[in-house]
Amino acid sequence: MADGKLLRIIRGKEVFALAFGAMIGWSWVALSGHWIAAAGSLGAMFAFLAGGVAVIFVGFTYAELTAAMPQAGGEHVFSYRALGRQAAFICTWAILLGYTSVVAFEAVALPTVLEYLVPGFARGYLWTIAGWDVKFTWVLTGIIAAVLMTVINIIGIQTAARLQLLVTVVILLVGLVLAGGSLLSGSVDNMQPYFDHGAKGMLGVLVMVPFMFVGFDVVPQSAEEADMPFRDLGTVLMLSIMVAIAWYSVIIWAVSSGLGEAGRLAASLPTADAAVAVLGGSWAGKLVVIGGIAGILTSWNAFLIGGSRALYAMAQAGQLPAVFGRLHPRFNTPHNAILLIGAISVIAPLFGRPAMVWLVDAGGLAIVVAYAFVALSFLVLRYREPHMERPYTVRHWRLTGYAALILSVAIACLYLPFSPAALVWPYEWAIVIAWSLLGGLLLMFSGR
Repeated sequence: MADGKLLRIIRGKEVFALAFGAMIGWSWVALSGHWIAAAGSLGAMFAFLAGGVAVIFVGFTYAELTAAMPQAGGEHVFSYRALGRQAAFICTWAILLGYTSVVAFEAVALPTVLEYLVPGFARGYLWTIAGWDVKFTWVLTGIIAAVLMTVINIIGIQTAARLQLLVTVVILLVGLVLAGGSLLSGSVDNMQPYFDHGAKGMLGVLVMVPFMFVGFDVVPQSAEEADMPFRDLGTVLMLSIMVAIAWYSVIIWAVSSGLGEAGRLAASLPTADAAVAVLGGSWAGKLVVIGGIAGILTSWNAFLIGGSRALYAMAQAGQLPAVFGRLHPRFNTPHNAILLIGAISVIAPLFGRPAMVWLVDAGGLAIVVAYAFVALSFLVLRYREPHMERPYTVRHWRLTGYAALILSVAIACLYLPFSPAALVWPYEWAIVIAWSLLGGLLLMFSGR
């Protein structure tokens, strides 16, 4: 044990599992039908590929900076060195909204999944939000799971990382089963319409892509705890992005070829129903849902790690109360930071299923704002500190840096009111505005 310090105990394959598992989560089960309905089968795939290109450019900037500055906090460390105190706060506060929105999303997603496995599971009416009835057993399930995930992360990063690796293997095996069934029994005719709702449909999917790929940035957040050569941190980060792009593309193809348009529109979980159609048994749908539960756990676990390390870094820099910068005397984890993010996930189920979409969109905007700050930090440090030691060096850094910055800003604009894919008023904008106001108050307080 190293008192007062984070422990370097995460192995390379566990770092990959943290990043990849964070990126795939539950959305590949819950939202694949929505993407196909919004843009058509090929339209949804093209939206993910286009968004994936933007994420690749951003990923390269992260990879170089992570290997050069392998310290807890990731974005905060990069932007503080390049842009200063205030910019570092804004960047990290933005990514924190993305992280906490994912953690809250998973607390809502888990009881939603169980409803597919156990029909009639939700009982005990509490209240109605946005036309959806919130029920006691549904809320209780989310709360219990949130408490358990929080405890696992407090116990130690090694326990959390091993859990991540095990569950990620389960997800990959389930995905391979689904893809294999579609390859053998699927049909190209089922994929119609290939494109639907024109540019608006593709943009509607594109704005969700940053949220689907957020997770590779957990690598820099936990870099100080990774037991591997610094250069390999960048390599693992980029590998996780490439595999995630391939994963989402294959899942969209498998669902659209395995289940026709009428079936997708009628299904509550098209991914699970597609598995039933191509594999010929209800067991296949339940298997996919189990894979989805595994995805919930990997994403939830990774973002508790990433979010708590971001809070820890801000507290260490004097930008948040010092209590969040303390490590547990036995487990050497930022337990108070973990408890805060865990508390948010405990509250999330009280808002019911509609909160899932609100959190995805609001968190997506915050994430691309943080990406833009990291891309700018990458460029500034390349110009200002050309001789900085960079174990992982990006070739054509000007092209990469400016592409990452421009694409991040362009995607952020898709969330604004003039865009056909704008955030919904008042729910999604209320999340963004409230988070921004809270951050502004904390920034003023820390400045004093």
